[in-house]
Amino acid sequence: MLEQKFHLKKLKVKIKNKFMEEKQIQIKARDEDLKGVFANLAIISHTKDEFCLDFINSFAPVPILTARVIVTPTHAKRIFLALKENIEKYEEKFGKIEIEIQKEPKIGFVG
Repeated sequence: MLEQKFHLKKLKVKIKNKFMEEKQIQIKARDEDLKGVFANLAIISHTKDEFCLDFINSFAPVPILTARVIVTPTHAKRIFLALKENIEKYEEKFGKIEIEIQKEPKIGFVG
């Protein structure tokens, strides 16, 4: 069995308690995981007990699942709020992110 190399990385994490205290934690990560993966499509599904976030690279000749993250509904909400907060900070610094809303494709006869 090959031994995996781990890289120790420090992260600052905000604990969302009533005091908004900051706590520093250390995590282990494989060197390969620190590179990250590219995704330009996300498919999100859920059951009563979990949310499944599938990240896909659709530029490949055949779309490739690059990561699957399964979280509890509580953690899904925390991710949503953290992403919302970070998008707001990004837009304050770099300007509004414009997105094109895709309309439903018309099916059948169009006149």
